[in-house]
Amino acid sequence: MAGKVETKVRILDAAEVLFAEHGFKDTSLRTITSKANVNLASVNYHYGDKKALVRAVLSRYLDAFMPKMQAELDALLTRDEITLEEVFGCIKQPLLSLNNYRPQGATIFMSLIGRGYTDVQGHLRWFIMTRYEAVLHRFTSAICRANPSLDPETLFWRLHFTLGAAVFTMASSTALCEIAENDFARRICTQDLIDRLIPYLAAGVSAPIDHPWLRVQAMAGGGK
Repeated sequence: MAGKVETKVRILDAAEVLFAEHGFKDTSLRTITSKANVNLASVNYHYGDKKALVRAVLSRYLDAFMPKMQAELDALLTRDEITLEEVFGCIKQPLLSLNNYRPQGATIFMSLIGRGYTDVQGHLRWFIMTRYEAVLHRFTSAICRANPSLDPETLFWRLHFTLGAAVFTMASSTALCEIAENDFARRICTQDLIDRLIPYLAAGVSAPIDHPWLRVQAMAGGGK
């Protein structure tokens, strides 16, 4: 039994690194088995196929991250008034805790999330939205409470723009820290990056809504 568990972990560890570096599409099962020093039958035995392996790699992080974020959101939502900065702040400690869970865990996790979108892994988005639906619903509900003016379509786009900014920042954290030190003589860490990122995200999501079609409707109704 111990040998099977060790093999399963070796496969996940190898797949995690390769997926984060090269993406899901460009990483073959053969490359993973070579790095993990196991045979292809082991992958098929433990995970069945590549899609299941992709989900298993993300689940290690999501199962650690999501309960912590839910606890942060639950505490925040007991208050009568909340701000968008406070809502995004609920992500900070759960994300930083992944560095204790795995070396460079926060960076790897965000890189994997980004790969899930850039590689158009529709099955992965379905998996996350289904398995962690309650936490994600709580998060979007908190955003809508903090900014009730957001319509569903605007919320969709702004959350995806937010995800893009967060993924780029965290996936590039090592390079950004080096740039900050070289250009501004400032030594910063992952927590500093997140502290700088949160106000930016909150400001983007709370930006005034000025859709072109709203102006057209206003003009059609006589409001020139």
